[in-house]
Amino acid sequence: MLGFDFWVQLIIVLIALFYGARKGGMALGLIGGIGLLILIFGFGVKVGKPPVDVILTILAVVCGSATLQAAGGLDCLLQIAERVLRKHPRAVVYLAPYICWFLTVLCGTGHVVYTMLPIIYDVAIKNGIRPERPMAASTIAAQMGVICSPAAVAAVSMISLLEGYEVGGKPFGFLQLFAIVIPSAIVGLFAEATFSSFRGKDLDKDEEFQKLISDPEQKKYVYGETTTLVGKVFPKTAWASLYIFLATIAFVAVLGMDPALRPAVGGKPLGMTQLIQMAMLSAGALMVIFCNVRASSINKTAVFNAGMVAIVAVYGVAWMADTMFMAHLGDLKEILVGWVKEAPWTYAIVLLLVSKLVNSQAAAIATIVPVALAVGTPPGLVVAFSSACYGYYILPTYPSDLAALQFDRSGTTHIGRFVINHSFILPGLIGVITATVVGYFLGVAYGYI
Repeated sequence: MLGFDFWVQLIIVLIALFYGARKGGMALGLIGGIGLLILIFGFGVKVGKPPVDVILTILAVVCGSATLQAAGGLDCLLQIAERVLRKHPRAVVYLAPYICWFLTVLCGTGHVVYTMLPIIYDVAIKNGIRPERPMAASTIAAQMGVICSPAAVAAVSMISLLEGYEVGGKPFGFLQLFAIVIPSAIVGLFAEATFSSFRGKDLDKDEEFQKLISDPEQKKYVYGETTTLVGKVFPKTAWASLYIFLATIAFVAVLGMDPALRPAVGGKPLGMTQLIQMAMLSAGALMVIFCNVRASSINKTAVFNAGMVAIVAVYGVAWMADTMFMAHLGDLKEILVGWVKEAPWTYAIVLLLVSKLVNSQAAAIATIVPVALAVGTPPGLVVAFSSACYGYYILPTYPSDLAALQFDRSGTTHIGRFVINHSFILPGLIGVITATVVGYFLGVAYGYI
């Protein structure tokens, strides 16, 4: 039975999460420090362990991805994506989400969507397609790609936390995770894109939009000038950085699928956590050496800044949560083991809601997965429900959602009167719930559950 202390401590942790998320940025991780001091000095709780392996892995991945951006390789990738969109403009509602998802899978960050959003808007508005349809779906799709990427913080966090566990009768690795999340995301994206194809009024039947463009100045603003990367010539070094980065991802994926390919360390194959760290640091080094990247420019990229925020969030939040939950592990096991067995979907709901609280898939995974494993949740179930780690579209406060609102000059991508009724919540719920359900059935089919 959970005592009074547990509930008081839980309230303290939740207050820290709510307040930190409201302040945004690095505040979430920093306020975790205050929560830790209250728990330790106020309640005499034993200090938990910060997720050092996860933090170091995130740092290595961020360094590799930020170097790619500094070298110009990210722009090369975005140019290829734009060419595909402009070649098939009528299919933008389906193509744009899949392209943004794929870019995230390759680059490891959903922030690639920022450059794509003005292009998606331009393609949609110039072809008479309601911009809200592809733009909202694309911001959701980009974030759904995070758990599917071997270069993403959330995915490598999951790999680090489950290292040493068996899933489907084999040591857990990239293959088991991506065999679930990638096909699940593909189905989830189709569901959200299909819904988006029919949402809202067509522009020629939308009274508010027609009233807006009846003003010549507003019409000029709405349709604007074409935003494009097509025709821009990038140096060979930029393309070389892209090839280095993609080759590194392929290298990590191949060795992740077959432990026999990794060198033996202490009688066991080299762990994936260490492999990812070495490979990503090496990728960054190769780009600096061969692609004329100034080392001083790496820490000035958007990818690096976003990654550092993620590290601080994971550090503070996960350490605070580990300290609080480990202090009550015995009681939690007694209550939650039967609960998870009778209603396994409750784990997915908890993961989804915590991701909204912390506004980070990696922080949600680092917070909930260790607790779930500690109370006896089967590792296969944790993997099967991995897609549920994305829930911060519930409120329109995430930077990519806010960016979509700003880039849509037609005003069709919007926040409703009651805040909760905004353009992103339905595509998000449809995409993530579909992916999570598909993940569960795939887990059963693979023998994970």
